[in-house]
Amino acid sequence: MVLHRRTRAGGNGMDKKRNVLVVDDDKDFASCIRMMLEAAGYDVRSAFSAAECKVALEEKKADIILLDVMMEKLVSGLLLAYDLRADPNYRSIPIVMMSAIRKETGFDVGAAKGSDYVVADEFLDKPVKPAVLMATIDRLLQPRGGGGRT
Repeated sequence: MVLHRRTRAGGNGMDKKRNVLVVDDDKDFASCIRMMLEAAGYDVRSAFSAAECKVALEEKKADIILLDVMMEKLVSGLLLAYDLRADPNYRSIPIVMMSAIRKETGFDVGAAKGSDYVVADEFLDKPVKPAVLMATIDRLLQPRGGGGRT
């Protein structure tokens, strides 16, 4: 896989790294994702709970959030995504949910994507294939006509 530097044009004409927030209670998984994304040129921060995610977003808004479903509770990630979509400060940030919940419970979160309960932009089953994750991030970070999510 060829990794290309992911940047966006800054207001001063300089390129800025895209900011990714990885939210997962599995520190090893978060570290692997972080290393892969940093090698591709992203600025990556990690949070290991829903509460840490909210603090991280207050410190610096993310361009995209990679979010686990099962953290403190079985559905912590689903609840966090719902809260973020309800907050005008964060509702436009793309969310990619990544989880082994289908393997663990049989619940197909991906099939429920876009419902009132699963408000993520995309769902990926763990283990996540690096090429699929990179393509998903690239697609969701493409400029959208009409100013993005409302």
